Amino acid sequence: MTGIGRVLVIVYAVMALAATGRSFVQIVRRFDEAPLAYSLSALAAVVYILATLALVLARRRGWYTVAWIAIVFELTGVLVVGLLSILLPALFQHETVWSLFGRGYLFIPLVLPVFGIWWLRTHQPSAADRPIEVTA
Repeated sequence: MTGIGRVLVIVYAVMALAATGRSFVQIVRRFDEAPLAYSLSALAAVVYILATLALVLARRRGWYTVAWIAIVFELTGVLVVGLLSILLPALFQHETVWSLFGRGYLFIPLVLPVFGIWWLRTHQPSAADRPIEVTA
């Protein structure tokens, strides 16, 4: 992996570390304040970790598909939480929630999966990278 792919993995790794740390603090210290928001924050951390790992291993058997699933799941989550935060703001009252499509995070939660999907589409594993199928 070179160039843009490395940058993508680095950004996902940073987001994974940040989301994991943030989620841990939220759940340990303030879970009762916003259980839905902090549960979703923990889920986001898991998705970032999985997406990072899958992107690193995307050339190996099955990991390309795992990367697609994780990143599409991430984008879907951002869109759903963003729409819910607009339509039902009472669900996400706490200021640290990723609401309004990640506005407080410079739209990174919305832009990152779109960029990840673009990168996966333009960097599909070649035939040499795919496993050899054995037929009987």
